[in-house]
Formats: sequence, structure tokens, C-alpha cells
Amino acid sequence: MNKEAWSGIFPALVTPFKSDDTVDFELFGKNLEAQVEAGITGVIVGGSLGEASTLTRAEKMELVKYAKQALPAGLPVVLGIAEQSTAEAISIAKEAESIGADGLMILPPMRYKADDDETVTWFKTIAESVSLSIMIYNNPYDYKIEVTLPMFEELAKVPNIHAIKESTRDVSNVTRLFNKFGDRFRVFCGVDTLIMEEVMLGADGVIGGLVDAFPKETVAIFNLVKAGQYKEALAIYRWYLPLLELDIHPKLVQNIKLAAAKMGIGSEYVRAPRLPLHGAEREKVLAIIDQAIATQPELPDYLNLTVDVA
Repeated sequence: MNKEAWSGIFPALVTPFKSDDTVDFELFGKNLEAQVEAGITGVIVGGSLGEASTLTRAEKMELVKYAKQALPAGLPVVLGIAEQSTAEAISIAKEAESIGADGLMILPPMRYKADDDETVTWFKTIAESVSLSIMIYNNPYDYKIEVTLPMFEELAKVPNIHAIKESTRDVSNVTRLFNKFGDRFRVFCGVDTLIMEEVMLGADGVIGGLVDAFPKETVAIFNLVKAGQYKEALAIYRWYLPLLELDIHPKLVQNIKLAAAKMGIGSEYVRAPRLPLHGAEREKVLAIIDQAIATQPELPDYLNLTVDVA
């Protein structure tokens, strides 16, 4: 996977489970089919939304293998790395490479608030252990460690660090990155509620959550913005925003799984300690989803636009 492959829509895939708590690979495959039909350009497996913290190492590898087999040739499969030790992260990265993963999305160290030097060393050491293409996940809002511009200067020295998942929730950071580094990194929007704004600012792609339930609408917004059809993109985005806000919530996994289940491409089962939504909380989320389904917009022919993704 080269740097140019980091472009377009990469769903942060949920991991569907059966009632017996095992991975539902049949439903995983059904969701992958919907994503490909919608026009996504790559996938992330074993990320935060994929409940990585409760997946076994073997399950993560099986998800990679299944996605590689199910997706058309050339669509990248990227594994999330969010471990507690550098040694374990390297071991998982090497195994992922050996079974055919195309890239890694690396989070900062888990359960330890590393300082700047420790964080840079963490990313560099893992990246240098493999030949895979690397995305740095910058999400200080949730993970309390910010990868700053000076830190990215150091990371830019590692040739296979190609991309940044920009999740600071500060849209101006997209411009800071481009002003500082030009085209050295591919920059992805990592916050669902900011997808249109950050793509308009030049983001190369989106790693989304609600795309798990509404893939066509997500790809349509991206393609329309890249084609300069802002009015058409805005109409879809305004319809989409109440759904996208389900992503910026502590129960984003439950919310998005409920939406995917309602769309027939997912299930509500989550893995403990998470519990499925219930009662008034579930009804509130369900009302947002049902309203969106009832008013789902007719999409233009978004797959046949002249799209500038460079």
C-alpha cells in the first residue's frame, strides 16, 4: 500500500457479534458488500469502533484475513494497533503484515499518558518494525495525548508513516498540517460531524463511523465536495448531521451498531462490559435513526463524478 492509496472513505468497521458473543463473520461480510457497493476505498478493522479492546489477537487476525478475502483486489485492509506495550504492538504489527494486512492505524500508548518523546518513540519504533503503510491516529480528545506539529516533524522522517487521522476536533488543524508539511502526509478527517468541513479544507479522506450504517451517503458527500458540488453535498450533510452526532458520544459503538442493524447490515450485540442500548436511551437513539430513514435523500450519481482526490 503506497501513500496515494490513503484517499477517500475508509469505514472504521464495527465488529458484529452473535448472541453467543462470537464474531458474526457472515454479517461482517454483508456489511463489507454494502461498503464496496457504496464506493468506499479501504477499511479499518480492529479499531476503537470495532471494539478492539475486547477482541482477542486471534479474532483481529481473522477479521483481517476475512476482509482481505472478501474485498476486491486493491482495496486496502488496515488494522488498528492500540496496545499497552511496545513489544506487543510490534508483535501484532508483524503478524498482521505476515497475513496480508496493507497498513496499520496506530493509536498512542494505552493506559499510560506518555510524554512527547515517549509518544514519538512509540510510533517510530512500531512503524520501523514493519514495511506496512502507517497512519498516526491523533485524538487527544479521547486518548489524552496530542501529536503536535513538532512531533509530526520527527515522525515525517520515517518513510512508511504516510497518513494522519485528524481527530483533534479543531478543523483548523487540517490547514496547519498542510501549511507545515505540504503533501508529506495524507490527512483524513476522523470526526464524523466534521466530514464536510474538513474535506472542503482539503482532507484527503474520511475515516467514518456512521458509514457502517449509511455508506452511500458518506461517500456521496466526499465525492460531491471533491467535485466542487457543495450545494448538493450540503443537502445530504444537513440530513446526515443528527446521525453523525451519534458518533461523538461515549456509546458510539452501541449507537452505530443500532443504526447498522436498522439498515439490515449489522446487529446490536456488543461485547461486555458494553451492554446494548435499552429503555429510554435506546428509544431516543432509535427515533433519530428512524427519522433519518424516513427522510433519506435521493442521491445524485455520485460514483460518476470528476473527483479530484489528489
